[in-house]
Amino acid sequence: MIHGSNTDDCAPFLDTLSGGERAAFAQLGSRRHYAVGDVLINEGDHAQELVVLHQGLVKVTARLDGDRVSLMDIRITGDVVGEVAAMDLGPRSATVTACGDVVATVVPRHELWPFLLANPEVSLALNRVLCGRLRRSDRWRLEFGGYPVLVRLARVLVQLAMSYGRHERNAVRIDVNLSQSEFAALTGSTRHTVHKALAQLRMDKIISTGLRQTYVRDLARLRKVARLSVPTT
Repeated sequence: MIHGSNTDDCAPFLDTLSGGERAAFAQLGSRRHYAVGDVLINEGDHAQELVVLHQGLVKVTARLDGDRVSLMDIRITGDVVGEVAAMDLGPRSATVTACGDVVATVVPRHELWPFLLANPEVSLALNRVLCGRLRRSDRWRLEFGGYPVLVRLARVLVQLAMSYGRHERNAVRIDVNLSQSEFAALTGSTRHTVHKALAQLRMDKIISTGLRQTYVRDLARLRKVARLSVPTT
């Protein structure tokens, strides 16, 4: 979601379905509620359930070595998580944790597979989600090798602003509270380096920060720092 410059291939899964397909898909599984900090999926678990997010957002983390945990992604309302384990027999590759109040449907594999076989358009939509995430992952690795941290951080901030931004007077408030350590994980850098990059963006009056809140003050300039084209209106 947040690694690429093109948001066309990261539409939430439910938004890619027709009204009839969404209604049919909504009949699957069971609805569950999660509070901030609750774990929806545990890394290494062998459960084969697809989780569909109806409200709220979650973060996806993976353990690197020892006690080190890396923030891999953020998923929002309409997204699915756990799709890989639901499609094969392998263990969960990451942990998914609620970042606030979350409402989700948990769809077990024995319900999902017959439904996908009977509804090929939904199956294709889910495959497009998988392909899009693989494509963004490939692009992410290329960007990590080709761009400095400031550019990578700016790209993350642009995507967060576009996906979770709320307009407030002369700024866009990113409605996801991330620590500098989490920004470091998303950009493949160190907390110290991210601290300096954020300070540079603040000094240039492109963003402002405080109490884990980030405000984009000039999205057009942020896109230029990110080396992205600025949309014309």
